Amino acid sequence: MDAPHTLQAAIAHFSDPQRAFETAVEFRWPAGNVTCPRCGQAKHSFIKTRRIWFCYVCKKQFTVKVGTIFEDSPLGLDKWMIALWMLANCKNRVSSYELGKVLGIRQNSAWFMLHRIREAMKDNPSFKFGGEEGGPVESDETFVGPNPYKMHKSRKAKVHARDEGNKHYVGGTAVFGVLDRELRQVRTKVVPDVKRETLQNEILNQVHKGSKVYTDAAVGYDHLRKEFVHEVVNHAKEYVNGQVHTQGLDNFWSLLKRTLRGTYVAVEPFHLDHYLDEQVFRYNNRATKDNKLTDADRFALLMSQVAGKRLTYATLTGKDTDSLHPSSAGTGQEEPF
Repeated sequence: MDAPHTLQAAIAHFSDPQRAFETAVEFRWPAGNVTCPRCGQAKHSFIKTRRIWFCYVCKKQFTVKVGTIFEDSPLGLDKWMIALWMLANCKNRVSSYELGKVLGIRQNSAWFMLHRIREAMKDNPSFKFGGEEGGPVESDETFVGPNPYKMHKSRKAKVHARDEGNKHYVGGTAVFGVLDRELRQVRTKVVPDVKRETLQNEILNQVHKGSKVYTDAAVGYDHLRKEFVHEVVNHAKEYVNGQVHTQGLDNFWSLLKRTLRGTYVAVEPFHLDHYLDEQVFRYNNRATKDNKLTDADRFALLMSQVAGKRLTYATLTGKDTDSLHPSSAGTGQEEPF
């Protein structure tokens, strides 16, 4: 059977455990040179009946799941393949309830599975936007959270009391983003605030000095002309002034918030980075006139990124002592939606 190009074909293709296993092996070791994920050596034997290898160097067994987002998962690769295909290609995303119903697993298992896949979607950029190879860069920030105009006044007062230091938005989580118009790619990050120092440090980390940077008239972008060719559009008067605008990022923010409010509904602030990774992956790998990616291409790209990434449940929920999540994770923080 040929490689699938639709969800229906993918379900039929990966329903065979052997075919799902062979696909995982092909993406894990493209050249066919299987190496032990623990010691990196290629001296091993394959136990066909159990689909595992035995390493002669470290004297341990390993499967294709070890050292990937699949590690220690009791779910079969057939279910994982369908989950990867759906999250990579469903435009409106997939909720854990929907995925659990489709795969016949519990909702909390589907929720953990989705976060593992988002870990594989995470991008680790090795270059800065702009410069000689890139084009003009848009920079903008937004707030993800409840709409204060639709809150009951008692909740609004409660949220405002907690976030009284944030004068820009009541109860919102600040998100920063940059978009390279030439590369048609975006990068985002949750930031603690939208102060001048925070925003300009992020721009310095993501954009080549001397590049064209377009922003709105927020005071956080003052003094960028010292390092960049900075042009501003004042949204109090207009949204577009020739090539000077932030409409590309505004489009991305619209897609992000539509997904969060329509599909995921309730997202904890300390998980928001994972949902940003998912949105960025789909946006940066969307089909364009110059790069006609298909569903199969996005699935293949995501499968090529599953190795070398591991996310445990303790780390995800903030219960791991070595976790980067705040100690207050899951202790009654206000949900943004």
